[in-house]
Amino acid sequence: MNRAESKYFNTAEKMNDALLRLLEKKDFEYITIKELCEEAKVNRSTFYLHYENVGDLLEETTRRLLDRFLSYFTVELENINSGFADCEPGKLNFITEEYMKPYLSYIRDYRSTFSVALKNNHTFGFEQIYDRMFDNIFNPILERFGYPEEHRKFVMMFYLNGINAVVNQWLAEECRQPVEEISAVITECVFGRNEGYKILNYL
Repeated sequence: MNRAESKYFNTAEKMNDALLRLLEKKDFEYITIKELCEEAKVNRSTFYLHYENVGDLLEETTRRLLDRFLSYFTVELENINSGFADCEPGKLNFITEEYMKPYLSYIRDYRSTFSVALKNNHTFGFEQIYDRMFDNIFNPILERFGYPEEHRKFVMMFYLNGINAVVNQWLAEECRQPVEEISAVITECVFGRNEGYKILNYL
């Protein structure tokens, strides 16, 4: 990274962090360029060297959040839905160490950022991301297990909100429990403590 790139990166980091801190206090619609510059300790002209408006900064911050999240995974997530139609049912289970450990590790390492993103999911466009995940991942999996089409979104809301409830409690306790323990709690909630990992229970 050359000096110019390094300077740009440092400014972008300051601006992204400033936006996240302000989102802890107020809705995106009420955040001004003046506030962002004061929070990031950069002047207004520097802001306009990088962005046309606050919306441009939001897009960049969203990309950086997603890139950082994805960097925790060793599996190839972009093509995760390849083979869904004919793979073994056990391959359709994402409540495994391969997926849970990086997911929970990211939350632990960036708990403040994750909390802000969760609170502002509409602002960051995460609802649209979920819609794409439902269409390309969750819906095909539920179809494999014979769930009626009209029930699938209800099933996923129950499933995801349950996991989110565990994560929110973990966050409220400042992520004191180890990742492995929370992963075990989620696994028990999904599959049951004494029932084992029966293939028909996999989602």
